[in-house]
Amino acid sequence: MERRLYFVLPDVETARKVEDDLLLARIDDSHMHFLGKRGTDLLDLPEATIEQKTDLFHGIKVGLFSGALTGAVMGLVIYFLQGLIDIKVQPGIVLLFFLLGAVLGVWISGFLIGSSTPNVELEKFQSSMDEGHILLILDLPKERVEEVQNIVHQHHPEARDYGMEPIKPVFP
Repeated sequence: MERRLYFVLPDVETARKVEDDLLLARIDDSHMHFLGKRGTDLLDLPEATIEQKTDLFHGIKVGLFSGALTGAVMGLVIYFLQGLIDIKVQPGIVLLFFLLGAVLGVWISGFLIGSSTPNVELEKFQSSMDEGHILLILDLPKERVEEVQNIVHQHHPEARDYGMEPIKPVFP
């Protein structure tokens, strides 16, 4: 199982040195993600992904659930009230509205709202990034966590360690 580590580094130059040390330790750069305040030139450092920067996947999950539920309820209402509105519908209308609601919910909540909303898990680092510091997000196998923490602390004592957490799957 993988773990996600967070380090706050003082500047881009230190971030480049940390990247070099981790590459020498055979940590692939696809496991390193750097993030600074908007407009910071990270040079050739691997930038954080949209999944890490935004609430895209949280929005997709919320939109899928709420859209599907809303669509199913609307389908049921139309089906059971068809006599009052003088139309004839098949029971499949519930499934159709369920699917339509799910698709609309994912699109609105995930892609329109979630992709433009900052990741709530990174809020605790926002003030540091606003001061010009660089956030390093590392996704590593559990067995390499202690080794990498030691490398960063020994070579770069100015780096602040914000601990680790298990990497959560996008959809449980």
